[in-house]
Amino acid sequence: MSSRFAPRPTRTTVRGGETVVPKDALPHQNTAPHPAAARTRAWKPPFPVDLGLTLGALRRGPADPAFRRTPDGSVWRASRTPEGPGTLRVTVRSGTVEAEAWGPGAEWFLDRLPDLLGASDDPDAFAPRHRLLAVTERRRPGLRLTRTGLVMEALIPSILEQKITTDEAYRAWRLLLRAYGEPAPGPGPDLYVMPAPRTWALIPSWEWHRAGVDNKRASTILRAVARAARLEEAAAMDPPEAQARLELIPGIGPWTSAETVQRSNGAADAVTVGDVHLPGIVGYALADDREADDAEMLRLLTPYAGQRHRATRLICLSGHTPPRREPRMRRTNIAAW
Repeated sequence: MSSRFAPRPTRTTVRGGETVVPKDALPHQNTAPHPAAARTRAWKPPFPVDLGLTLGALRRGPADPAFRRTPDGSVWRASRTPEGPGTLRVTVRSGTVEAEAWGPGAEWFLDRLPDLLGASDDPDAFAPRHRLLAVTERRRPGLRLTRTGLVMEALIPSILEQKITTDEAYRAWRLLLRAYGEPAPGPGPDLYVMPAPRTWALIPSWEWHRAGVDNKRASTILRAVARAARLEEAAAMDPPEAQARLELIPGIGPWTSAETVQRSNGAADAVTVGDVHLPGIVGYALADDREADDAEMLRLLTPYAGQRHRATRLICLSGHTPPRREPRMRRTNIAAW
């Protein structure tokens, strides 16, 4: 079937967190020497690593300016670390993770490479009680929950995704990063580092509008970046405490805080409540009930207490989702108003 008829990605498929990456990287295709500022690290993990499953949850759409996968099997990320902007390239060859990093944040990236690839995750704590979950877990042995240690880079795009279609949120993230971010250090493939908090604060109101971001979401981001230092501290907290701190900001509720700590803190139990599609997906998978609401979803996930986010990711990755219906949420373009 022609690819133009393929289903468009949804927020739930992104939450499933898979991007196609070859299982074993090919030799790097660029023959030009890397800049002398590059830092490197080789790490032999005691578990199978699947870059597409572990890091796919960090990608905000196929054209995310801060995330790339390249044909040689590499995954590239650009982030604003506590030490400054950085670019990371990760590949897996014969079970060994090879990483290169550039910029002021290079050492920070490399020091935290194991956590990024799921070393602090504990998939053995998950006990599947449904055949679908058991089968999916067995077929996805490389699924581990990433822990980036970076709150704002997970929080801001999650705020952009509030109550709009995925395509609109991806477009806003892409436009704002390219307009106000900075080119990532190193030889990466046209990557951009997320703007600093002060830069977010100085974006004119008409530029938010042009990117399709309404005043409510823009105001929430401005309140968050004004307290960026305090919010970044949440990366070192237990996930419930981290969510509570994020939710002190008006406009940040349980949906947004869960989407954030799933990535920044590797929160295995942070369930995304308040989502349009997820309760129906979970209800359909576990009880053949596509009309399930949040309360029913939480009831069905009770046996997986402590691992409920992992359970929902496995469900999304299983492919056992309700047949598509007409979209509930109408796509809008406020930039045209």
